[in-house]
Amino acid sequence: MAAIGQVADPSASEAPVRSEWNLAWRRLRRNRAAMAGLTILIIISLAAIFADVIALEPENHFDLLSEGLPPLTDGHIFGTDDIGRDVFSRIVRGSRISLRIGFSAVSIAMIVGSLLGLIAGYFARWPDMFISRILDVMLSFPGLLLAMTIVAGLGPGLNNAMIALGVAGIPFYARVVRGTTLAARDLTYVRAARAVGMSDLRIMLRHVLPNVVSPILIMATLGLGGAILASAGLSFLGLGAESPTPEWGLEISESRHLLRSYWWISVFNGIAIATTVLSINLLGDGLREALDPQASSWSD
Repeated sequence: MAAIGQVADPSASEAPVRSEWNLAWRRLRRNRAAMAGLTILIIISLAAIFADVIALEPENHFDLLSEGLPPLTDGHIFGTDDIGRDVFSRIVRGSRISLRIGFSAVSIAMIVGSLLGLIAGYFARWPDMFISRILDVMLSFPGLLLAMTIVAGLGPGLNNAMIALGVAGIPFYARVVRGTTLAARDLTYVRAARAVGMSDLRIMLRHVLPNVVSPILIMATLGLGGAILASAGLSFLGLGAESPTPEWGLEISESRHLLRSYWWISVFNGIAIATTVLSINLLGDGLREALDPQASSWSD
């Protein structure tokens, strides 16, 4: 106890309190590659939101008199396809579809997988054994093959592709959350909360879940790029979007036989996929370093 009349050091109270998230943001801002990825991703997201303003020509409007125009011809930045549709308009509006599939699939996998991982890691014993065996069966199949199997059962379509990719990603989140929960459930403050009679649900949400937010966030960011790439693969195989939807993978599939004559259709759609996935991966790598101080090469 401080002595009576002792004057407290004012500098101690005025010192700024820096949370872990503030420190992580500072480390992330110093990572030029991550910030470049974040900037590109923001630009692509804004293009998807304001697609009707950026691309004035409807994506399915065709003009047979303007078919096969090369880039930068008659106001068509990326040229036109074999039936006269503007490639730029279809790519910009296709960003909406790809991002929606990616975010939806990641949300399904993250929410369901995190819930299963929390239950398995916190209660252990038979819930852990039951859930772990199901996850082992799902992990025995490659992710894309499992998604293709689910889509084949549900039928092709964007919504079914979202569900399939989300279900295929569940075991990866569940395994990570389970492992982190197993370590967090034996921490002192978790035991103290259990000793004072706090409910299991409240302990999991208030004390255990914050410990798994960082790995979940990193996995979700990196998984977003994988989901977009996988959705393009499903559409390329005819199991995702259906014509005339301007989905990037479907556009490449439908124009692959025109690669020699109308190369710009496949090339620009491929660049759109590569740029989006690359920006997400750069951001994900930066988040992993920012949220893991031991892996970070920057000092605070």
